[in-house]
Amino acid sequence: MTIDLEMAEIAKVFFQESREGLDIMESGLLSLGAAADSENINTIFRAAHSIKGGAATFGYAEVAEFTHGVETLLDEMRNGVRPVTAEAIQTLLQACDCLREMMAATEAEQPLDQVRIASLNGDIGQILGEHTIDVPVPVPTAGNAGADAGAAHGPTGWRVVFEPVADLLRLRNEPTRMFAELRRLGAVVAHADVSRLPQLDALDPESCYLSWNIEITGQIARPKLDEIFDWVDSGCRLEFTPTGEAAPTAPVPAAQTVPPPQVSNASPAQAKAGSAADADRAASAGALVQKAAGDSGSIRVATEKVDDIINLVGELLITQSMLSGFADGIDPNDLDRLRQGLAQLARNTRELQESVMQIRMLPISFAFNRFPRIVHDLSRKLAKKVELKLVGEGTELDKTVLEKINDPLVHLVRNALDHGLETPERRLAAGKPETGTLELAAFHEGGNIIIEVRDDGAGLNKVRILQKARERGLVAPDQELTDEQIDNLIFMPGFSTAEQISDVSGRGVGMDVVRRNINDLGGHVQIASKEGLGSTIRIRLPLTLAILDGQLVRVGKEVYIISLLAIVETIQIARERVNTLVGRTEVFRLRDEYLPVVKLCDQFGVEPDSRSAEDGLLVVVESDGKRAGVLVDDLLAQQQVVIKSLESNFKSVPGIAGATILGDGTVALIIDVPGLIRSVAKQSVGAVAAHAA
Repeated sequence: MTIDLEMAEIAKVFFQESREGLDIMESGLLSLGAAADSENINTIFRAAHSIKGGAATFGYAEVAEFTHGVETLLDEMRNGVRPVTAEAIQTLLQACDCLREMMAATEAEQPLDQVRIASLNGDIGQILGEHTIDVPVPVPTAGNAGADAGAAHGPTGWRVVFEPVADLLRLRNEPTRMFAELRRLGAVVAHADVSRLPQLDALDPESCYLSWNIEITGQIARPKLDEIFDWVDSGCRLEFTPTGEAAPTAPVPAAQTVPPPQVSNASPAQAKAGSAADADRAASAGALVQKAAGDSGSIRVATEKVDDIINLVGELLITQSMLSGFADGIDPNDLDRLRQGLAQLARNTRELQESVMQIRMLPISFAFNRFPRIVHDLSRKLAKKVELKLVGEGTELDKTVLEKINDPLVHLVRNALDHGLETPERRLAAGKPETGTLELAAFHEGGNIIIEVRDDGAGLNKVRILQKARERGLVAPDQELTDEQIDNLIFMPGFSTAEQISDVSGRGVGMDVVRRNINDLGGHVQIASKEGLGSTIRIRLPLTLAILDGQLVRVGKEVYIISLLAIVETIQIARERVNTLVGRTEVFRLRDEYLPVVKLCDQFGVEPDSRSAEDGLLVVVESDGKRAGVLVDDLLAQQQVVIKSLESNFKSVPGIAGATILGDGTVALIIDVPGLIRSVAKQSVGAVAAHAA
């Protein structure tokens, strides 16, 4: 039972490392579109080889067999036997998607998609059966004909030196199995070297001290030996020496190198036909893998971060020992030492909190790394030339935020490719380079993370957007809007200016979802666009969802917390700026805008110090491009608070996003600003409707 559990844990590591290997393969294949670097091809080959070896070790025969075909194609590419073409790269990218699906299904013990596997095996086989580079072999002359005839079949035997690492057995490897495989190839004579064997009292039964010198006789191709020893770790010593006469190596002409990849010049119709499902398959494969791996609740943590926590725990123990001396009583002369101990405890606690939060922090490259493939596939589908730039990939944010920002970013990238960037013909006509630029950037700013999606495309057509908004009744015919307000109309539910509905975008169900998802994360999104020059969508997010930078406010005897990200400003109310709408809702005139006043006392049944909007302070908050004023009695401190879920500990309460425990032990509720503004908007509409009736 223990062995089964251990093997299950090792298999889990295999799946995780295989997914990382597939990421390496995909990244390498995408970069082959720019340059056919031999080292790059070797990197891709090694990743495929490791996946195949691991799958074979754990008995996942179908995964190993499929990967073997991929490996064969890559092997011929790296040896210069086969050109690197756009067709081969696209097939290998689809093979990566298929392997992701196979890994996810195998890990979940679900059936494999045999139709897709067979189809891709056929595609790989078709490539392997065509366009092979013929390597010329010298014609035998009278002087060497006999020698070539005798050596045409390669060496007549091999000498193998195998010296494994000491940890070989701990890794669940059984070296003696290789002898059974070698005997299938020819006659084997093995000599064990025991020179590393220690004295009996120093012998570790889980360590491997033996090494072997193996003589094998027979006409055996070198790849057969490589396949038997493909499980060997790079730290082992492994040497192959032919013992018979080997065939002379056929010279390859100097000009015959691996040709650069062929960039597809297919027509738009051909490009769409050839890659219609590639982008969606890449996204769905990523989602499938995320379901298999991301939902496991595990996270890979750097050793340095764990070491920092261990050191801080040690400091806490020292401080605890110092303070425990006061358990039996405090001498007035020891008050200074007590204050020092408490200050040290506060410092250690703060540092421990920061270190623990760092464990959940991951570089945004985990989200960015999927976009080279998406851009590659969609640009082919849309017959556009696009250069993707990634900036700030090492910027860290909370794992939960990272997972939830993936879908909004995919929406934004797809919209930029479909609506923003023009076709090469239109770009050239506009005096631009035919290749458009799409940039994803991330950086820290004021305790938050900023993510920007920039393109140098056509920008937003403000006239067209305003016309559509008026046609749909979203904007009054005589209403004048600023450029910023017009740009933000694209976030309205169901809004779209697309002439035709496509499978990329145009249904008007994307941008409003983007804004809602970002707001749910406590963030904010805004857009800036110049017609003909491009657009920039800027997302501001908290670094973590576990801790909130909040403003403490008092209403009567209760304390509430409002996120600093949602607060625009705080003002003292002037009586002459307060008006009542249809006898029920109070509004406050702030410059050229009327803000609905939200009374927390009415929302949550609290007895306030000030009942009307003519008294107290007004905290102006914003969400979804809408603003409101929250009436409070007093402003207290600003501080970081740890968010506790109210729903899991009590029940869901409208207008409340969570709760926290303050330093004095009391519970303070955290205001759900987006929900509060939506609630006030509904009340205002209801008041107007009741008045009209």
